[in-house]
Amino acid sequence: MIRKFLSMLALSLAAALPAAADPLAKDVFGANRGPTGGRPAAIGFYSKGCVTGAVQLPETGPTWQAMRLSRNRNWGHPELVNFVIGLSQAARQAGWKGLYIGDMSQPRGGPMVTGHASHQMGLDADIWLMPPPSLQLSPGQREGISSVSVTNGKGTALSGNWSASHMQIIRAAARDPRVERIFIDPMAKVAMCQMEKGNRSWLRKVRPINGHQYHFHVRLSCPAGSACQQQDAPPAGDGCAEAAEWIKNRIDPSRVKPVPPDPDYRHPRSYRLSEMPRQCQAVATAR
Repeated sequence: MIRKFLSMLALSLAAALPAAADPLAKDVFGANRGPTGGRPAAIGFYSKGCVTGAVQLPETGPTWQAMRLSRNRNWGHPELVNFVIGLSQAARQAGWKGLYIGDMSQPRGGPMVTGHASHQMGLDADIWLMPPPSLQLSPGQREGISSVSVTNGKGTALSGNWSASHMQIIRAAARDPRVERIFIDPMAKVAMCQMEKGNRSWLRKVRPINGHQYHFHVRLSCPAGSACQQQDAPPAGDGCAEAAEWIKNRIDPSRVKPVPPDPDYRHPRSYRLSEMPRQCQAVATAR
């Protein structure tokens, strides 16, 4: 049903742009201030896709606040919004007031004018690693405040900002069956590997990555009724040895063998609208 609706939408909007016009997809998706109607569906891939029927995470709730409201990125598939609200309630059980929610997706997903390569299907959310001092911040305050790092400057040790509550919240996220991946700094992963004394299966979903010492990135799997390209499953095991190698390489960079850049790689911000999935072209240009 979803595919039939989108195919009909694509045909009806084929003449929306002149044949010679082929704008950057980020500009078209970034200009949309609201979502499409219809049943919710994630389409394509996390770094090359879109979302129909997205809903907006309310700017403020009893256990959360959406940050950087000027970006208009507090949108997502209803499953993502439901997940974020539930995780914010779990954060209160961990002793926090709730959560500060960073970028989710644009109203129709797609590539963003700045920042992320992913977050395109309404299934990704950045969660700040700073316990909220207040859930009554004004829109202006949300533009100026910054999160805190849970590692030292070199990423070779934890900072004083890390606590057992961080692990409790991340573990709650990873145990949710809707979650596909969680991305966080490898030092935080190493810490959680050392702290976990019980069932370690959830650690498999937690993947080490640079640039995630101020927030962790949650990615949901493809919801029912969607048309997603499936991501490869995480490697077997808890991934703790891999995270430890990241830290060894940070301590001694000479251990790292240079990897030549992929000549075929293009950042998603460079995609033209015609290069997006056909269904997403229709989503981007729908009135």
